[in-house]
Amino acid sequence: MQTIELTAHTKEMLIERNIPLEWVWQTINHFDDQQFLFDGTTHYFKTIAENGNRVLRVVVNETVDPHRVVTIFFDRRLRRKS
Repeated sequence: MQTIELTAHTKEMLIERNIPLEWVWQTINHFDDQQFLFDGTTHYFKTIAENGNRVLRVVVNETVDPHRVVTIFFDRRLRRKS
């Protein structure tokens, strides 16, 4: 299993956006969808029932070792139906 670190920005966003760290790991390990972008990042998406079915986006830089979560946010453009 690949080691994944959190950037300082991500740690700040966990607090500022009140996102439990557990949701980040759930999103990466049990994602609903993912996108691979040309810049070397992978975007993982997961519907979080405990937060009104909003979709959490976790962006991971996979061009570095260890991989790094660079940002996390609830994507306002996406919402899953219950």
